[in-house]
Amino acid sequence: MVFLKFLSQIILVSGLIYIVSGRLVGSTIHFMRRVLSVVISVTLTSFVYWYSYLRHTDFLSETMMQTVTEVSTLIWIGSMLLISMLLYLVFELFDSSGITAGERRNGQKSLLFRLRSYWRQQKRLRQVLRIAVTNGVVQTIKYARQRENEKELAVALRATLEQCGGIFIKFGQVLSTRKELFTPVFIEELERLQHRVKPLPAEQVTKILESSLPQPSNEVFSQFQMEPIASASIGQVHKARLKNYDEVVVKLLRPEVKGIMRDDLEILEEFANWLTAKSTWAESLGFRELAVGFADGLREEIHLDIEVRNTLQVKNALAKSDYQVRIPKIYTTYSNENIIVMEYIRGQSVADGASEFKRLSINRRQFARTILYSFFEQMLFSGIFHADPHPGNIYIDEKDGTPVLLDFGAVGRLGATQQEGLKLFLMGIQLNDSSILYDGLTLLVENADHAERARMEQAIDQILLKISYVDRIPTEELIHALFMVVRDFGLAFYPAVGLALRSLVTLDGTLRVIDSRFDIFTEAKDFSATYMRASLLKPFKEPMATKERLQEELSMLIPTLRKMPRRVDQLIQRVESGKIILHHDVFSDEHNARFITHLFARFVLLLVGITFGIISVALLAISQFIHDSYAIYLNTAAYLGLFLCAILLVRLSIQALRSMKQ
Repeated sequence: MVFLKFLSQIILVSGLIYIVSGRLVGSTIHFMRRVLSVVISVTLTSFVYWYSYLRHTDFLSETMMQTVTEVSTLIWIGSMLLISMLLYLVFELFDSSGITAGERRNGQKSLLFRLRSYWRQQKRLRQVLRIAVTNGVVQTIKYARQRENEKELAVALRATLEQCGGIFIKFGQVLSTRKELFTPVFIEELERLQHRVKPLPAEQVTKILESSLPQPSNEVFSQFQMEPIASASIGQVHKARLKNYDEVVVKLLRPEVKGIMRDDLEILEEFANWLTAKSTWAESLGFRELAVGFADGLREEIHLDIEVRNTLQVKNALAKSDYQVRIPKIYTTYSNENIIVMEYIRGQSVADGASEFKRLSINRRQFARTILYSFFEQMLFSGIFHADPHPGNIYIDEKDGTPVLLDFGAVGRLGATQQEGLKLFLMGIQLNDSSILYDGLTLLVENADHAERARMEQAIDQILLKISYVDRIPTEELIHALFMVVRDFGLAFYPAVGLALRSLVTLDGTLRVIDSRFDIFTEAKDFSATYMRASLLKPFKEPMATKERLQEELSMLIPTLRKMPRRVDQLIQRVESGKIILHHDVFSDEHNARFITHLFARFVLLLVGITFGIISVALLAISQFIHDSYAIYLNTAAYLGLFLCAILLVRLSIQALRSMKQ
């Protein structure tokens, strides 16, 4: 009974140390490292305390108040707190990934859930890392910049992703499309990844239909083909017929896919963190960002209602387009986050459409131009575009040969500024003008204020020289070179812009499947000319619409014009009186102000900590020359000051480590 009482006291003290150390170190810290630090600290200090002091006393017979008020107990508890913080600092120092992706998402979950989730994730992560080490990723990645080792690294990376299975294979397949980042050696190896997925059994398909449809399936479909016409890791597609005899396809989400996403996507991000920490090659490539972008996109893809919304948005945006492409009708009554019912379009993929082109006497060049112009209209004017235009997502309608766009699980969205930047980007390439291209790029990148215009224009000039005097501008090579220039200057494309540029690379490959001599940038010049002519003629073709637009603009402008004379007069008066002063300092930028504030706060804490340390050491030195009884008070104050000094310095060290990781 006495030992249980002592054990309960230890647990109580441990909980106190856990709470106090968390508040001193910072609230958003790694849960398991925090627990481990407290456990080791309590175990170590308790053993030392028992061995050096408690075993020589009758501590079990003392009351709680007597135990707590003893100086030795206070030293023991203080040592626990300090050692737990120092251990956390050590764990933080040797962990390169900082706060994990899983912890960010599980931060609000229960303790039991977090422990179970952490154990499952760590087990899977150890398995993934073991596979990577076994395949030689660690050894080969150190020499990745040497060309003779590129093939070896590509094989090791492909084998690792393949053996990890699931989401890792799909990630490798996505990487194989990133020709602007990876060399042909990597692309060729990653293209070998195949994900063979077994179709869902008929009983499970029936169960999904009954739980997802607003009515029993036999009241919705007059016919449903249980054998899927396509099967993938996210879902599978079946052919069916509605009660009104419309032919449709039904896309079902696999029931287990959300659980897989919860586990493997977080592990993939951890794997990318580990790989990036191991290699500057992976870091410069942006491997971590690739994994995070892939994970974010896939988390959206498993919600089929988002795909429904994407499809409807693009369809509405292109409703009045001059470039006719067909987008399947969505039956929104029957569609939700687990199922999509859409129009079935008879046709062939452009990759297998040679017979259709011949049967319908389709002009391949005109067909490709229609698709390209539609994509330009999506990117440059409506701002929402199909982000995965590979040959399997573009079909030929067997009735009239109209291009058909399928699968809007991935779309991109560009704001007005980014649309303007893309227009300048295309114009700069066509005019072979680095200054226009630079102006376009500054609208497409983050932190454009940090761009060095002269040096960057020189780098762009070198790219333009490489693509000059050739019959066809190599899209893939050009985009890859621009990505490299942007990265070399410490900039980064906005995620939506990067997606748009990668989509252009994918689209270029698809259009060359249709017409091997097709050149995106030559056609872009014709598109710009056509658009400019249409813009100039629009006021004459649509006079009433132009009149209404002018009236709207004037109605918004008139109030401002009325105020102009008074404002000009006020400005002149202020100038004459010397009241106008141009003021600009480092604090005018919010980011700079926040940085300086944090730096100053840490500097103050550092000074306070050092001051405590100096004063404490001075008090200890003075107490050595004092033989009166009050010398004990000086010693107590000195040791307390040293303790506070250590606490402050440990906290500052942890904050500094986190800042470096971010």
